[in-house]
Amino acid sequence: MAFFASISSPTPTVPSHFSFHAAASTGAVFLSANWSGEKELSKGGASVSLPKWRMNVSIFTSLFTGKGKNNREEIKYELLEAIAPLDRGADASSEDRDRIEKITSQLEAKNQVKEPLKSDFLNGKWELIYTTSSSILGLKRPKILRPNGNIFQAINADTLRGQNRETWPFFNQVTADLTPLNTKKIAVKFDTFKILGFIPVKAPDRARGELEITYLDDEIRISRGDKGNLFILKMVDPSYRVPLS
Repeated sequence: MAFFASISSPTPTVPSHFSFHAAASTGAVFLSANWSGEKELSKGGASVSLPKWRMNVSIFTSLFTGKGKNNREEIKYELLEAIAPLDRGADASSEDRDRIEKITSQLEAKNQVKEPLKSDFLNGKWELIYTTSSSILGLKRPKILRPNGNIFQAINADTLRGQNRETWPFFNQVTADLTPLNTKKIAVKFDTFKILGFIPVKAPDRARGELEITYLDDEIRISRGDKGNLFILKMVDPSYRVPLS
């Protein structure tokens, strides 16, 4: 399943910044190789590891293949490097967003998982590392009231369940039922918000969305929501299970 639909809060008791992202998931740790040449960039809650050995191998290989930037790993490295200093997109200028969109489109064109909702890479917990959604980033609120910690999303394809969870400072979360629309897109029906991580609030019937997975591998996922927003995530825990209720 895949989803990153942004939903505004259903009642006055739900903080106005709270929204749900929907998207499919891969099944291996994102850029997990612990090489001495690995470079990690971080800003805000999200961090992106950029293994130098991968980039070097990609460049070295391209000298023989002549493919250059057609190499999928090289495009992915460029995307992660461009995202790293942008605080999940909160600090992105219009030029930054245009650049990210261009690189993302190049990587989407190299997607090898044609039916992501059937992929073994789907299940687990993902971390949001970039989005164009101003509601998720909280750009209309003072910076101190925006999500400052990591933002996670989990998908379990076998149970058709999804979950989004903020960390510091609010620890809000929401769960959802997922319905496949085709092999790339799902409909999302949100069911329960948890304010501050433990106060349950039933989601209204209008709390729905759709999400299409446009790129998927064992490290990252790219999704596009029904409101036109872009979401890029990295896998952090392929064993995570979303509560059934």
